[in-house]
Amino acid sequence: MTRLPMTTAGHSALEQELMHRLRVERPRFVERVQQAIADDSNLVENAEYHAIIAEQDINESRIADLEDKLARAEVIDVAKLSGDVVRFGATVTLTDEDSDETKVWQIVGEPEADANHGRISITSPLARALIGNRQGATVEFETPAGGKAYTVRKIEWRPEGPTRERAA
Repeated sequence: MTRLPMTTAGHSALEQELMHRLRVERPRFVERVQQAIADDSNLVENAEYHAIIAEQDINESRIADLEDKLARAEVIDVAKLSGDVVRFGATVTLTDEDSDETKVWQIVGEPEADANHGRISITSPLARALIGNRQGATVEFETPAGGKAYTVRKIEWRPEGPTRERAA
């Protein structure tokens, strides 16, 4: 079984989503199905019933996906990490070599990656380029738009990762 690294916060978010889908969404679908059947017992032609069943299937698929990810989770507590080398969990401040723009990224597991909130997957090209580097290093990697280069300005170990304002 392939382990899936994730932060404590990422693991907690997946658990919360799973509980919501199990305790709130699943019963809500049962009620909606019962209501659709009560409204029209001819299930062959009951479009509302079929739409609800399709939505319910999506919910059940997501539940299975979350259970799989949580079962394979290798939870890493970023609060217990330190050092001056970029690795999983690090929050890294970078300067774009071309534009001098500053970006802040936390390297996290795939399930919790969210570029809009400053979290990139450990498997992303940028994260792979950053791993093992120290402050002051210049990292180069390929993007769909071509090559990019960043200078590592700061390495921090913040469990909450970057704030949206700092990552912008």
